[in-house]
Amino acid sequence: MLKRIIKLFYLARRLSTSGAISTINEIHKIPSGLNLFFNFMSLGSPAKSIEEKKSPGEKLCLALQGMGTTFIKLGQFLATRPDIIGEELANDLEKLQDKVPAFELHDAKKIIKKEIGENYFKDISELSEPIAAASIAQVHLAKIKIENREQEVAIKILRPDIEKLFNEELDALMLFAYIIENTISKAKRLKLVEVVHLLREITNIEMDLRFEAAAANELFENTKKDVGFNVPTIYWNYTTKKILTLDKVNGTSIREHQKLKEMGVDLKNLAENLIQSFLTQAVRDGFFHGDMHQGNLFVDKKGNIIPVDFGIMGRLDKNNRRFLAEILYGFIKRDYVKVAEVHFQAGLVPQDASKEEFAQALRSVGEPIFGQSIKDISGGNLLAQLFEITEKFNMATQPPLLLLQKTMVVVEGVARKLYPETNIWEVSRPVLEDWLKNIKSPKSSIDKAINTSSEIIKRIPDLPQFIDRADYALKLVSEGKLNLSVGTNKNLEIEQMKFKNFRNNILLSFFGIVIIFLLVF
Repeated sequence: MLKRIIKLFYLARRLSTSGAISTINEIHKIPSGLNLFFNFMSLGSPAKSIEEKKSPGEKLCLALQGMGTTFIKLGQFLATRPDIIGEELANDLEKLQDKVPAFELHDAKKIIKKEIGENYFKDISELSEPIAAASIAQVHLAKIKIENREQEVAIKILRPDIEKLFNEELDALMLFAYIIENTISKAKRLKLVEVVHLLREITNIEMDLRFEAAAANELFENTKKDVGFNVPTIYWNYTTKKILTLDKVNGTSIREHQKLKEMGVDLKNLAENLIQSFLTQAVRDGFFHGDMHQGNLFVDKKGNIIPVDFGIMGRLDKNNRRFLAEILYGFIKRDYVKVAEVHFQAGLVPQDASKEEFAQALRSVGEPIFGQSIKDISGGNLLAQLFEITEKFNMATQPPLLLLQKTMVVVEGVARKLYPETNIWEVSRPVLEDWLKNIKSPKSSIDKAINTSSEIIKRIPDLPQFIDRADYALKLVSEGKLNLSVGTNKNLEIEQMKFKNFRNNILLSFFGIVIIFLLVF
């Protein structure tokens, strides 16, 4: 715990001298006690000045970028949580650039050799200087020998000691979040400890490149028969926790429109393919690339889309996929009663809410949008307004749908830059119609019935034991010995208990000193 406290003071000084605190004060006034603490921490090194013409959100981006990995990741994470920081600041933080100086090629070679061993390392040649460097990892090009042929690959390598550094800084930030939550009453609703804990869990997965390799491989398997969308192949013998090896992308960035035209690529078809590929992944597979901005998309000579960077992926269960398809299709048809029914059937709106009032609220979202030219309507923005309305009906937040909505906005933006006349709804319609027909087809109904029946048959032998357990559980509930409230994350509970024990030890030590002082004097 002492290490956390020392690290916390170190981070507090960085925060106070980076210009971040003064910028946060512009957005939302920090309590005077905290301001005094940060002013004290900045003694001897005044805060950096950031260009006044920029918005507070842009200034905060620059300050966080200057503070390194942990704060860059914190900013990127908060950009996905407009419910905590507000829509405007979330949009500004989305522009946060994840770029830091590269580490040496010599260090990269040492990491690769240690990770894959001498035998496989001998098969790697022409390892380049880094072609891209971010806060967690950097990318090199190379060639590897596979069955007497050379394959051009890209190798992503984690920064040395990045996991240790990141977790130490997050430990200190979690202590800071706990202190804030327990001293400022208004901060309790923000659940700051939970936010930092969730950031740690997400980023620790990102720091294990085997997870990213598995995500790329799953997307490859799902889309290998899809026309116009090619996912790079993963080379598992050259992939570990700290390095990821996959095909080198031979293509042009999707942002380079003039080059694409010179290559003979039809930008209209490319824009339509991008939207349909994304929707197909979401509604057919329930697994989609969650970071499809222009920097992560390339196009080959045949006009195929090649995605890179599989660190952020979205997953939708069958209910959410049906919910998404029916809602978008319902809005296309302007059938608000049907859209309302889907919400109720999926259990996304409390059953005691009025279906008629909910349909009316949906109409208030849909009709103003359809007053515009249909080609200008954004499906992502429509979903954003829909989520805003459903909050008033106590609809539970669905994080997978929020990620999908944000990705949809990005995909639509890329598509419209390629071809401004792209009609999102006409392009989306065939994907949604095909999938809805498929899940409602007689074959689908029979398959579902067979699967359900087989599951029931499998569980028949366990039925007597299950009934006995249920009876025993009901007795415990009636006696008040069983708590059925929803449990929280165990790791988070452990962290909070550590802080409580630390607080109690501090208080006991303080009172012990006071008692000794009174006895002696």
